Amino acid sequence: MSLYFAAGSPTTEMSAEELRANLFSALDALGQKNKVLAVPPDFTRFHSKAGVITELAWQYYGDQMTDVLPALGTHKGMTDAEIATMFGETPREIFRVHDWRNDVVTLGEVPGEFLYEVSEGKVDYGWPAQVNKLLRDGGHDLILSIGQVVPHEVVGMANYNKNIFVGTGGSIGIHRSHFLGAVYGMERMMGRADTPVRKVLNYASDHFAKELPIIYVQTVVGKNAEGKLVLRGLYIGDDVECFELAAALALKVNFQMLDREIHKAVVFLDPHEFRSTWLGNKSVYRTRMALADDAELIVLAPAVHEFGEDSAIDVLIRKYGYCGTPKTLEYVKEDPALAGNLSAAAHLIHGSSEGRFTIRYCPGHLTREEIEGVHFEYGDLAEYTAKYNPETLKDGWNTVDGEEIFYISNPGLGLWAYSGRFKD
Repeated sequence: MSLYFAAGSPTTEMSAEELRANLFSALDALGQKNKVLAVPPDFTRFHSKAGVITELAWQYYGDQMTDVLPALGTHKGMTDAEIATMFGETPREIFRVHDWRNDVVTLGEVPGEFLYEVSEGKVDYGWPAQVNKLLRDGGHDLILSIGQVVPHEVVGMANYNKNIFVGTGGSIGIHRSHFLGAVYGMERMMGRADTPVRKVLNYASDHFAKELPIIYVQTVVGKNAEGKLVLRGLYIGDDVECFELAAALALKVNFQMLDREIHKAVVFLDPHEFRSTWLGNKSVYRTRMALADDAELIVLAPAVHEFGEDSAIDVLIRKYGYCGTPKTLEYVKEDPALAGNLSAAAHLIHGSSEGRFTIRYCPGHLTREEIEGVHFEYGDLAEYTAKYNPETLKDGWNTVDGEEIFYISNPGLGLWAYSGRFKD
């Protein structure tokens, strides 16, 4: 197994020129390739630098890069405007849309006994290793899996083979992996590279995906002292080593350990990135380990207009709401529709405070009735934005009208925890 490039530190600021040179040197080491597929994230991971890297790969390979398949998972397909913004000059005609319900093939199945063991007896179902059929049947001699390693609620640390088996995966695999993470406990996993879900994905890689010519291009992104997003690390390889190196750096770059609990947090959801609570609830689970009991989480969500990005899942969220673990597990037993959409059930758990703190959503395009119908508190966006102005607040501790608040400008970039609550 090979590591083609590895560099980064908590203070690294890799320039555009250095990124290009480092990527091209790694691609040089791979030798001649005749048909290349790039698998970057979609627009919900705009800040990952994956769009720039995909465009650079296209510049390197030219016509040999025949396909770009954004790893949508359950998200909606990208618009032309999003593709142009994220991927620059990469030709629009080589982009493909992943259909997670219909476009997949199964490479093999991780046995239920393995899931029972890694989940400590919480689930015992098998897990199908599913990918978009283009990965298996497209005839490519190189698949570039591109993305950012950052703390994640389902798998612990995002990316590596999650980009393949979930990002281009099918409904059963996505549902069951999300549910496994939820019932095991996301607070036991977030920020960790070795988790039950990762063990399942690694089993699938080791047993079923060795014939796929995958090279992983992993980034670590953070903010510098001026608040600008910078590339802290770049790791390129064909096995778990590049992921583990990136995850170790991401823990230092993206995980903020606080010496006191947060009693009031204000989180801003960038309208270009967050249009649903399915994505916007990063505001909930990325902060939950830092929030005190009876704290208030205020979510400024100017572009949020729906709950689920998938219409069937949106219906289920509206039906049950963010009701916490015990109720969700009850509903899974009672409702075949929810049992058949376990990623939705997992999301209901992820988006709940389990009754421990208040979640006040201030949406741009949902009504009070809709917000309260899913068990959130409602906040008027204009009123709360006037008081907690994203244009003037700085990331971290602020004082507003004599009250201390903790402000987060993008919950997708990190994980926050109180040292007294987080147990390593």
